[in-house]
Amino acid sequence: MSSAKRSNEPIVWFLFGVGGFFAAYFLPVHIFLYGLAFPLKILHDPGYESTLALLQSPLTRIYLFVLLTFCFFHAAHRMRLTLSDVLNMRHLNTILAFLCYGGAIVGTICTIWLLAVVP
Repeated sequence: MSSAKRSNEPIVWFLFGVGGFFAAYFLPVHIFLYGLAFPLKILHDPGYESTLALLQSPLTRIYLFVLLTFCFFHAAHRMRLTLSDVLNMRHLNTILAFLCYGGAIVGTICTIWLLAVVP
């Protein structure tokens, strides 16, 4: 039996890749709609009641959970690699991983809580 240590890097890179996909393809749509198109009257604003009704759908809540969770882990991995490689903080790699991925986990828990609280 091999005594080789198993790495968690494939899981981390999977979260990074999927988060990058969501951040590149879906976040710009939300930013355009709710940040530009609706406030500048480029598109008809559906209003608060319609948006709240959309948020009450279980599929919308699942979509927002997946979107935000993967984006949190994408950002966490990117920050950890930037701090350890570019700023030459490799000696703090364990602490950086704990802080970055811990922040992503806290963001995920807050997302679950907020999606559960919305009426």
